[in-house]
Amino acid sequence: MINQKLLVSGADYFADTYEINPYYTQNKIDINKAIAEHKLILDCFKEANIELIKVKPPKNCQDGVYTANWALIKDGTAVMSRLPEARKTEENYARKILEQQGIKTVLVPGKYLFSGQGDSLRCGKYLLGGCGYRSDPEAQQFAADTLGLELIQLHAKPQLNPDGSEHINPVTNHADSFWYDIDLAVSVIDDHTIAYCPDALDDQSNQKLQSLNLDTILVDYEECTKGFANNLVSTGKHVIMSNKAPKLQSALEKRGLICLTPDVTELKKGGGYIRCVSLWLS
Repeated sequence: MINQKLLVSGADYFADTYEINPYYTQNKIDINKAIAEHKLILDCFKEANIELIKVKPPKNCQDGVYTANWALIKDGTAVMSRLPEARKTEENYARKILEQQGIKTVLVPGKYLFSGQGDSLRCGKYLLGGCGYRSDPEAQQFAADTLGLELIQLHAKPQLNPDGSEHINPVTNHADSFWYDIDLAVSVIDDHTIAYCPDALDDQSNQKLQSLNLDTILVDYEECTKGFANNLVSTGKHVIMSNKAPKLQSALEKRGLICLTPDVTELKKGGGYIRCVSLWLS
């Protein structure tokens, strides 16, 4: 079983002060609604018998609700994230929280970017790692080596300007993508099953996933982009997922999985969804 114990914070400081990804250009955030839907997600986690470790969100951090970006954890060791400058204050807070949980923390060497679990998905012996936007390949390789996993390096398609050039995010100063973290394009259902959107990934990444000895579910582009279909949490029995991805839901239910589908409208305005607000501890 996977995702049996999750670390979550809260949406208290969720805001749109800076547009750190393409999604922040949407309508104004309703903070009260965001807090309510965050609670609804946690209620679904509890219904799926997931143990929750709830901590206060880091003060005045608009993205502090997205705990998935704090680290990548396996067997009591956490490779800590190195986040964009706008999220730097979350780093020390996250390290303190995890060490209080008795987890050993390890820092990525050099100045390599690493977006934690948001850009690094554990699937059995594999680490499905994104690169090019929020994580550097060297950081992904370090995380894989540290945690004893085999890295499968993936790359999502970039956001393009009208002239066809890659769009540079003015907040991060890095290339941007509607799949800036790989958990928006790929999801892990259990140790042997993944779901992913082929149209979100470049050709080489698609070839890599097709070559793995894994059961795969192909996700519709519309459900991936508008419904945040892949940004889900699965225990291998329950799947907490978007209520706007009926094709993926049907595919999962045909495999005998129980789908819980909270309505999430505000948190996605920050480019995050159900997977993003939870960090897998064990």
